[in-house]
Amino acid sequence: MEWKLSRILIVEDDETILFALRSALGRNGYEVSAAGSLEEAGCAAQNPPDLILLDLGLPDGEGMTLLKACREAGGPPVIILTARDDEADIIKGLDAGADDYVTKPFKLGILLSRIRAALRRAGEKDGEPGREETQLLTCGDVVLDKKRTRVSVGGRETVLTAGEYRLLEILLENKNRTLTRTLLLERLWDIDGDFVNSNTLTVLIKRLREKLGGDPQRIIHTVRGIGYKAEETPFQTADWRSAAGKPAICGRDENE
Repeated sequence: MEWKLSRILIVEDDETILFALRSALGRNGYEVSAAGSLEEAGCAAQNPPDLILLDLGLPDGEGMTLLKACREAGGPPVIILTARDDEADIIKGLDAGADDYVTKPFKLGILLSRIRAALRRAGEKDGEPGREETQLLTCGDVVLDKKRTRVSVGGRETVLTAGEYRLLEILLENKNRTLTRTLLLERLWDIDGDFVNSNTLTVLIKRLREKLGGDPQRIIHTVRGIGYKAEETPFQTADWRSAAGKPAICGRDENE
């Protein structure tokens, strides 16, 4: 089978950051193109990239404009890379459809990991090798079988309500990606048209965590002030079948 380099478009007007990113991504096997403005990004996108790293503050406008256009056109994954670290900006970016949000200054290793995760998710959605495997969504010892509509924890089947199942499915389909509470509410509302409010979501999260067992944060992580994400802890990634850990002691409500 023939493999091709993933193409990454960097939309960034800071020459120092742009140079560092081009060099680092090139060394890690990516084909890189760059744009310093929205206009240049439009031209560069004529050769469709596999992923876009997007700064928000550009000389000729807001990067959010490009993000929205990309989502409306069914474009590639977009990772926002910006100095704006306010909670409101992060929520706005994720709700607008960004696949991830990374604030400057950033660590290169973490950025590379998020790029790989976004490309992997995009590849699975596009039907590349591994598509059949996406019928089984996993995170640690949790396995969701979409074909049979079953969930197991540590090899034992766990019975979930329709709402709990849908919530877990959404989280696992976006593993390692932070989903805002607003986005989750919108997705859950789509199940059968029933209204789901913020309190209902909190209850669903709490009950789902109880059924998954162990530390409340071991599968469903709370991203304070933003939302939630499904993420494996290091010991789960290494070998969840033989791992045994004690729940962390915490004095706050982990479901908020």
